[in-house]
This record gives sequence, C-alpha cells and structure tokens, in this order.
Amino acid sequence: MVRVNGSWRGAVCAVLTAAAMLGASGCRHKEKTTQVAPPQALPPEEQTAPAAEAPAPSAARIPVTPVPPGGITAEDLEFVATHRPILSEVGYATWYTAPYKGRRAANGQIFDDWALTAAHRTLPMGSLVVVTNLKTGQSSAMRINDRGPFVEDRMLDLTIASAKAVGVYRAGLALMRMDVFETPKPIDTGGRWCVQIGAFHDERAAIKLKEQLLRRYPGSNVIEFPGEKSYWVRIRPQGDDRAIAEYIALHLKPAEGGAYLTRLD
Repeated sequence: MVRVNGSWRGAVCAVLTAAAMLGASGCRHKEKTTQVAPPQALPPEEQTAPAAEAPAPSAARIPVTPVPPGGITAEDLEFVATHRPILSEVGYATWYTAPYKGRRAANGQIFDDWALTAAHRTLPMGSLVVVTNLKTGQSSAMRINDRGPFVEDRMLDLTIASAKAVGVYRAGLALMRMDVFETPKPIDTGGRWCVQIGAFHDERAAIKLKEQLLRRYPGSNVIEFPGEKSYWVRIRPQGDDRAIAEYIALHLKPAEGGAYLTRLD
C-alpha cells in the first residue's frame, strides 16, 4: 500500500514538475516577444526629430544646380543642332563681371568670367539656351547659372566669354533673341519664387522697406543686403509661392528701382 501510494505520489510529482518546466519555458518565450519589436515596426529614422525643427519652406536653402566646366559641352551643341527651341524671347543683353574674386553665381557655383553662361530672372537654373545677336548674326549656346539683370528692359546679363561670343563685349548692349532648348525643370509650373527690389542708394531706405514688408507679409522671409554700391531687398513669400510673388511684384511700388519677379531654383 505504501509502495502504491508512493508510486502515485511520485507520478503526481513528476507531472507537476513537467508542468512547471513547460510553464517556465512559456513565460520566457512570452517575455522575448513583448520586449523585442520586429524591425519593420520601428519608425523611420527621419521621423524621430520633431516636425517643428524642420526649416520653414520660405527660408529653405536652394540646392546647388551645377553647370559643366566652361558652361556647355559637345553634347549640348549636338542637342541644339538636332532639336527645335521650346521657347524664344527677344530683348536687350549686356555683360557683367563679378565684383570680387570667389563670388558665387545664383546656382551656387563660383562665378567664372570665361564660362559660356548668362543670368536670366526666371528661367530654371541650368537651362540650355542659344543667344543670337540680331544685328550681327553672331550666336552661341550657353547655360543659365545666375539671376539678373535687375534693370528694366533687359533680358540677359552675359559673362565676358558669352559677350565676346555674340558680339556684345565692345558694344556693351545689343538686341538679342534667346532660344531655349532645354530646361531641367518645368518653365510654367512649380518653381521657387521671390521678388527682388532695388537698387537703393541709401541703406536706410532698404531697411525701411524690409520692415514694411515684414508687417505686410508676416509669413514671408525678407532680407536686405548690400550690392555693388547699392542695397537690395528680397522677399520670399511663404512656400516660395509663385502666385504670391507675382502679386507682390505687380502691386509693389518701391521708392527707388523696381520690383523684379525672380525664380530661385
């Protein structure tokens, strides 16, 4: 009887021991799955920073838009020879040079007098154009890498190399036809826009306009900065929106100079 009872108690103990071991094993498994999340459940790295730390769209830095060394390539010339222009514009062109060594063009690269490039107020950076002197017939391909001219009734500012290529260097000013062959970005849609205002001969006048614009367009980014023997004001509307920039340029009547719609990218 003792043996029977002893066997029964031994069997019960074995069952209880096995159950305890299974229970302990199950707990360890459960502990693993709750503490280690699968990789796909982790948030993307860029979402870890608070959204408020991102720069405002109107103050965002415009990335560099590179152009080839020298301005154009053999492939550019071949493209021009085998394609038709997508847009043409007629206006006056002059030439300019950097006021100091190392000055950057508006596309972010160092300005080069000897590259076949030009400044235009609204074409996308890097646009491939052909400029033709309507008086002499001289023409040259070049790329847009800068902004300007900020003078009424002017279409293009040319580097020294571009000016010599189209016969403007000695004349200083000539009527040109600009044929646009390629643009890295759409011309009619999108873009990042601002209004450049001036030039002011008195820095106080530029600062006064800046303060007025900040009150009138509180969501905009407004700066005043020195040019060569003059001062300028630039307003970037919220989101660099083109429609708002066009409205400002149309309705703003500065005391000095003009208000020029300008594309940043």
